[in-house]
Amino acid sequence: MIVMLAVVGVVVLATIGVGVYGLVRGPGHTATSRPASTETGTQGSTGTGSSGGSGGTVAGPAPAMLPKTDNPVTYARAVAGALFDWSTTTGYAPSDYSAPVLADADPSGEEIAGLIGDVASYEPTTAEWTQLATMKVIEHLTITSAKVPSLWPEALAQARGQLRAGTTAITITGTLHRTGVWYGQPASTTDPVSFTIFEACSPSWPDCHTLRLSQLNDPLG
Repeated sequence: MIVMLAVVGVVVLATIGVGVYGLVRGPGHTATSRPASTETGTQGSTGTGSSGGSGGTVAGPAPAMLPKTDNPVTYARAVAGALFDWSTTTGYAPSDYSAPVLADADPSGEEIAGLIGDVASYEPTTAEWTQLATMKVIEHLTITSAKVPSLWPEALAQARGQLRAGTTAITITGTLHRTGVWYGQPASTTDPVSFTIFEACSPSWPDCHTLRLSQLNDPLG
């Protein structure tokens, strides 16, 4: 909660349109809006799974394992991958993919309630997941930038020492790739995405842990 209050204070002070970070629904569009000329509908960076469709086996990412590291950029990249690299063809649910983020979150427990809501807002709903599964949708995030936002020093100043040592923010910018099958034909979409991961690392804890997430596509600048 303190993290969010500090960020909102900076937003008000800077009078920029960042908005209040809270709950929004994650990307709800499917991989059905544009047909692909060369994509096969199979994409993913970690693990494999199987699908019952047509009796075949479809590759897709398994839930991620977050690294034990005190490097905030490295950790933020891993969290981003855990949130956005998934497949409806593997038998996993959205909560399976996001579980590692919550399991390795704020050890103090102070930010867990808020983070649960943040993570849920990034996931497809059950109804969306069911629909995406009928099209064998696989999603992958390509990260183009992961860095401390320019407004973060101001947020720290606004917090007046109330944030635990080692708290930082990493803004992720990238492209979401979705592939799937639309009326029997391979299809794909690409969409820009950006968000900020708030985390605490050394000296508070030996390794980094997620505290909160910004509203999707509304990062701290």
